[in-house]
Amino acid sequence: MTLGILLIFGLGTQEIILIALIVLLLFGGSKIPELMKGIGKGVKSFKDGMAGIEEDLKSDTKKDQAETKPEEKK
Repeated sequence: MTLGILLIFGLGTQEIILIALIVLLLFGGSKIPELMKGIGKGVKSFKDGMAGIEEDLKSDTKKDQAETKPEEKK
């Protein structure tokens, strides 16, 4: 799935390998798991925030629909 997303942006296999090697050289083998853990936490936080916004929008829509229905019957 991630590879498909990267290929959409015009990154081929050679570019992905080159980027991976540069990251390995910059951070070293011992720092990469910590880096990935931090990125994972950031993505999880982002997804949780988006889910909260979606829930707020859904609840607001339901409230608006509930308020307009009794007024239409009058």
